[in-house]
Amino acid sequence: MRSFLSKVSFAVIFFAASQFALAADNGLLWKLEAPSGKVSYLLGTMHTDDQRVTEFSPKITEAFNKTEAFMMETLPPRNPSIFMMKQGTVAELLTEKEFDQVRELADFHSMHIEAAMHMKPWLLAVIFDLPKPKALYSMDELLMAKAEEQDKKIIGLEKTSEHFSVLDAVSMEDQMVMLRAVLKRSQKDKERDYEKLLKAYQSGDLKKIIDLDDKITGGMLPKAVWENMRVKLIDERNAGMAEGLVSEANEKAVFAAVGASHLAGEGGMLGRLRAAGFTVTPVK
Repeated sequence: MRSFLSKVSFAVIFFAASQFALAADNGLLWKLEAPSGKVSYLLGTMHTDDQRVTEFSPKITEAFNKTEAFMMETLPPRNPSIFMMKQGTVAELLTEKEFDQVRELADFHSMHIEAAMHMKPWLLAVIFDLPKPKALYSMDELLMAKAEEQDKKIIGLEKTSEHFSVLDAVSMEDQMVMLRAVLKRSQKDKERDYEKLLKAYQSGDLKKIIDLDDKITGGMLPKAVWENMRVKLIDERNAGMAEGLVSEANEKAVFAAVGASHLAGEGGMLGRLRAAGFTVTPVK
């Protein structure tokens, strides 16, 4: 289940973009000083199991160990039905050729074809646009495990039902546009784009991450579909997650982990934290 959740959560990075980053907002780990005096930390993550980013630096470990609670985008769902279509199957919407492509990709990602046929098309698009899993746990999941080991309180910035239904408001027609766009991409193209995004993430250049998101995902989809997705995945969620973080970080020292694309820009979490009276500085 955790490996599957890693793929789904990667949507936040790979199918995400935000407003242009503020020039000073570069870096992945941020110190948050609340008006109350409490000190917390915010880490921009890449929702992947790639060992090139899952081996945490000493500064991340040090910051993590100083805190009382761990916050992540959402807690793992208890009911897998949250991933499934309420009516019908994807098979009913596919051509014979597309069905064969979905079967091959389901096998590649170690998914049972019957489960894939009942999954929401936008989730299938997200999963199928990822490289083959390399390990069991993503960055966020490893941090959650560390929090459990240290007996920290673990809090979801979003309700699980909200997190995994973020694109349910997108029409089934547009969800199928997303899925078909992914089916047209070769695995070589996916791996190439993933490497570009990973290198941008490792550099801590938030604007570069955002620009790549726009270029990769925005380039696959009709402009109207992409704009609708961007608002749902980033803009609307930033407001809610920032509000939850502000509430907790005013009361206790927390370590929060969210996809790096949520950090920058006037509508990003860093800007929203500053507007709430927090002093926000990168940890070098």
